[in-house]
Amino acid sequence: MLGGGLDLFGWTQVPPGWQFDLLGNRCTIRRGSSPRPAGDPRYFGGGTIPWIKIGDATKNAGRYIESTEEFVNQEGAKHSVRIPAGSLIIANSGVSLGFAAITKLEGCIHDGWLLPTELRELDRDYLYYCINLVTHRIRTFADGTTQPNLNTDIARRLMLPMPPLPEQRAIAHILGTLDDKIELNRGMNETLEATARAIFKSWFVDFDPVRAKRAGAARRAPTPPDIADLFPDRFEDSELGEIPKGWRIAALPDLIDVNPTRALRKGEIAPYLDMANMPTRGHSPDEVIERLFGSGMRFVNGDTLVARITPCLENGKTAYVDFLKDGQVGWGSTEYIVLRPKPSLPTEFAYCLARSEVFRDFAIQSMTGSSGRQRVPVDSLQHFGMVSPSDKVADMFGKLVRPLFARSRAATDESNTLAAIRGALLPKLISGELRVKDAERFLKARGL
Repeated sequence: MLGGGLDLFGWTQVPPGWQFDLLGNRCTIRRGSSPRPAGDPRYFGGGTIPWIKIGDATKNAGRYIESTEEFVNQEGAKHSVRIPAGSLIIANSGVSLGFAAITKLEGCIHDGWLLPTELRELDRDYLYYCINLVTHRIRTFADGTTQPNLNTDIARRLMLPMPPLPEQRAIAHILGTLDDKIELNRGMNETLEATARAIFKSWFVDFDPVRAKRAGAARRAPTPPDIADLFPDRFEDSELGEIPKGWRIAALPDLIDVNPTRALRKGEIAPYLDMANMPTRGHSPDEVIERLFGSGMRFVNGDTLVARITPCLENGKTAYVDFLKDGQVGWGSTEYIVLRPKPSLPTEFAYCLARSEVFRDFAIQSMTGSSGRQRVPVDSLQHFGMVSPSDKVADMFGKLVRPLFARSRAATDESNTLAAIRGALLPKLISGELRVKDAERFLKARGL
């Protein structure tokens, strides 16, 4: 405690010209509000106003919340707290307690958020980085045991280091520049993956090249002639409906190995992918750690991992493994299904399939078990029928999408490096141990 404030940092000194101050002295703090009952059509029916919940922050990667799953109408907005775009909000309960985010949306916030307004000699982005630096410490001051809560009184008493406003902005600018590069890479990766998945859907679900040739429009279709020539110009009937002539229908395990055997001794240290770090967007996990192998699903580069348990499956937790060293075996939750295409399908085929609507719908409908613990039985995949393309089409698909995955992997590696630099600079800049000019020289020396 510092003069009635809650000491988040444990520092006794700050640089000359800085001071510690209560957050409540630098802004007004409000709590969000939720129309009750949740989902009531009086408040949500026909809504177009973004309704920002905690889950929207965890599904929107990075600093910003850019989309929401739910919307309120004008009546619902009257029973909520409306915020402008660019607002900083702080989660006040649940597993995300103390997590800060910036919304790019004008909308309404759930009562799980706190809203600092009327900032006085306090930069919004500097506050964002301060809060996220000490999220774990904020949780220790939360009120309650079964459901800890960061009420407005506690939030006002949070004690933060306060450089002069120009230095706050400079600190936030340095850290924000790194985050901007990470955001740029993330956006590029989403575009690369969308391209790969669009090719998959066009070739193996909608059969667009075949339809174009059947209509006599191969040369006018987007498909280049050398690729169009690999496809037949007619369909034939099958139990799944029309499929390209010469292709065949197969059960998934006939084309893709399910949970293939991987050698890893118990007690061996190996890369571990936690379910919490399984990506819902993009193919790369945020973090993989080293951990003693006990029991779990094992995988190697080129495998695809699919979460088979609710709600992880519905949330889209899926990964393509390209983050291991050559010959290395990783492991993770027993709730993963591991997929590995058989020759001549490229390894990326399984990932694009796992992300497709047709596979996800089948998997979700196949779930069994008690409410809240439903999972996909592995043997249910024997009943998933899919089209087996010709070897030439499969090979061309690999040639087209493999560079996209490689570029995405390189961008992810760069982002991981940038995140490590940001993580190292953040506490040093917020504490004043490293001043802005020194940090600028550090980044310039690294070409950033």
